[in-house]
Amino acid sequence: MLFKQYLLKQKIGKFSYFIWDSEKKTIKSVNNFKPLNIKLIIGIDNQKKILLENTINFTEGNFTNNALLWGARGNGKSTLIKSVFNKVAEEHKILKLVQLNKNNIFDIEIIYNIIGKFSQFRFILFIDDLSFENIDSDYKIIKSTLDGSIQNQPKNILLYVTSNRRHLMSRDMIDNERSSAIHTDESVDEKISLSDRFGIWIGFHKLSQEDYLKIIKSYCLYYKIDCSNEIETKAIQWSLQRGNRNGRTAWQFILDIAAKKNLKIDY
Repeated sequence: MLFKQYLLKQKIGKFSYFIWDSEKKTIKSVNNFKPLNIKLIIGIDNQKKILLENTINFTEGNFTNNALLWGARGNGKSTLIKSVFNKVAEEHKILKLVQLNKNNIFDIEIIYNIIGKFSQFRFILFIDDLSFENIDSDYKIIKSTLDGSIQNQPKNILLYVTSNRRHLMSRDMIDNERSSAIHTDESVDEKISLSDRFGIWIGFHKLSQEDYLKIIKSYCLYYKIDCSNEIETKAIQWSLQRGNRNGRTAWQFILDIAAKKNLKIDY
């Protein structure tokens, strides 16, 4: 047991980014972790500032809040978490990121027991795209697990969770609960109380065309692509064809343009 602890400590010291291996009940290091340069994250300056400050404070040993990043898909929630982590970890080698698949959330107490012992390190436990579509037995078990785990959270672990739902559940779920509950307010409050466990809520909303084009220009400058009026027009057409205007759409457009120009961009 002591030897396994020693090996795990060596692995944690050597690597920065990990994923939880639910089958083997251990963390697995990721060698090819390449987050987006934080300078390229445009149009969400306030969100970036909040998360960066919270992460730095946590790394420096201060009491900080768990964060829930919510909003429509493709607006940079997961990208921001990884980029902020990478930026802070460049100067603070004690900071580590562990990604937990939402389907393995029942392992969260096991993770706490394993990495919580390494008090010389600081861990961000990252759960991506967590939301609930139905009020069923699984929801109640997961809510109980996550709610309880937040209360018993080791001081060297911080939770960063992304969701497309502000309260981790759909509006229909909340409305259905209101219409069927005997004690409406109490029942609804109980259902959304899980999101209240996150001291920081960071919302992500649809980009304006101006901000969307700023992202395009930023990518073009960074990857040395000539951002002509034609490129801007094509970028707008690209977003219209996909029916959305967000950071993911902008990135996909840049990949397409780079391929057509035979530019080998490194990311």
